[in-house]
Amino acid sequence: MNTFPIHSKPGVKDVTQATRNEAPVLVSVSQLEVQAKNESDEQIVLVSDISFDVKKGEVLALIGESGSGKTTIALALMGYARHGCRITQGTLNVAGTDVTALSARQLSEFRGSKVAYIAQSAAASFNPAMRLMDQVIEPVLIHHTMKRADAEKKAVELFREMALPSPETIGQRYPHQVSGGQLQRVMAAMALIGDPEVVILDEPTTALDVTTQLEVLKTFRRVVKQRGTTAIYVSHDLAVVAQMADKILVLLKGQIAEYGTTEDLLTRPAASYTRSLLDAARHKPRNSPWKPEDAPVKCLLEVRDLAAGYGPLDADGKPKISILQDINFKLYPGQAIGIIGESGSGKTTLARAIAGMISPSNGYILFNESYLAGEMSARSPDELRRVQFVFQMADTALNPSQTIASILKRPLVFFHGLRGKALDARLKELLDLVRLPHSILHRKPSGLSGGQKQRVNLARALAAEPDLILCDEVTSALDSVVAAAVLDLISELRRELNVSFLFISHDLHAVRSVCDDIIVVKNGQMATQVSRIDYDKTSSSLYYERLKRAVPELRQGWLEEQDGSTEESINAE
Repeated sequence: MNTFPIHSKPGVKDVTQATRNEAPVLVSVSQLEVQAKNESDEQIVLVSDISFDVKKGEVLALIGESGSGKTTIALALMGYARHGCRITQGTLNVAGTDVTALSARQLSEFRGSKVAYIAQSAAASFNPAMRLMDQVIEPVLIHHTMKRADAEKKAVELFREMALPSPETIGQRYPHQVSGGQLQRVMAAMALIGDPEVVILDEPTTALDVTTQLEVLKTFRRVVKQRGTTAIYVSHDLAVVAQMADKILVLLKGQIAEYGTTEDLLTRPAASYTRSLLDAARHKPRNSPWKPEDAPVKCLLEVRDLAAGYGPLDADGKPKISILQDINFKLYPGQAIGIIGESGSGKTTLARAIAGMISPSNGYILFNESYLAGEMSARSPDELRRVQFVFQMADTALNPSQTIASILKRPLVFFHGLRGKALDARLKELLDLVRLPHSILHRKPSGLSGGQKQRVNLARALAAEPDLILCDEVTSALDSVVAAAVLDLISELRRELNVSFLFISHDLHAVRSVCDDIIVVKNGQMATQVSRIDYDKTSSSLYYERLKRAVPELRQGWLEEQDGSTEESINAE
């Protein structure tokens, strides 16, 4: 096993010496370096000089901004480097195995038996055409370590351990027939069925709403402790990490910024970058330029008795799949309203109906006291210009084959007819508005970070000079520092441009920090509406109170304090 003097690095605490003899080291990484080739076929370093130890039964968290190297390191522990990347230096000893010395065949046997991986998106990881049971037992059948009957029996035991509903029969369902939180736990069962010595969890709760995340975290925490599992937990959420990890390794631009116990990093951070992560995770409230007492009589947006869904309409004009019913609210010029609720509650459907992407089956949408047509194709160019949409995933919202200049020029030409010098000048003004350098105009989206791409998304919406911007989970895929910067930007845009925002999110902290009112949606209906002055008061809505309690706090021990029956809550999903 390799040891290393990590205490010699600035801002890095030696947490291994005092407890070195308590348990064997199961993961030892020394001087790891991973390189890749850029578009010019030049070698670039993704991570370098990475060293750490993880003892049996410990959980190490890797945190840092997007592109800092978290997943690169996690994948390297399995002897894997993404396309165009390669491990160029260092030793990786995992469960007594020198990973870098394994052949392709040996690596195949090593993965799943010695080390297992739980991905961020369970929905994207499962084959939609195969039953869950067949996919869960596949690793042990491939490695010929169990007979099918024994594997199925063990899978049922794991389903029960994961507090999944109907553990004896859930394996006969297909992926689309279970909720997101349930599917994430099925993936954990698939990872554990081979009894791996090390489990890698790569952002396993990022895509989940807060109540589902709470139950999944409870399950993961219980299983890890009961089994004495050694785990690497990749995350950008410090509050989640505080509940799961014994130690934290903070990454910045592919190098270690700080390494220490969770308690030390949360209470006595040595590195300035760690302090910035903690500041961002505390979700300070932003000052709002909008005051209820100054609201004009005329509202900007009014939603009346709105109902919407998907699929063909029946004889009564109702969609086959009903999502929203009886939604009523008003939004005033310059105001920001947050829409929160669990996955499937109808948040995004509401935004899509307002934007004209789907036509309401009942009710009305008024904009500046004029009725908006349900379908986008029936709206005037000016109505289209005034309501803009910023999508959750910047990667899929921006055309990868177009430059940033081409992407931003399109609304400027379409809505405002700009040409020549006026067009070029406005492009630079838009980049200034969203705090991006002019040099990115000639780049394509693949050359930008996640936060930069989301700012381009905002700039494209602003190019239309809208009155209302619909933001759908715009910070959910971003690390805490970048997400905080986007929230700061939204607050600045409200002050400078008096733009109204409808801010859809499952992150209650983010909504509270930028919004004047919160609309809580449950099963397609409004559960309550809460104004900024009442955010810290107890609500009469038990559902809203449950959402508030489910948001992780930035301190150790919070997860253990959450009461209630986990299994009962999960089975109600």
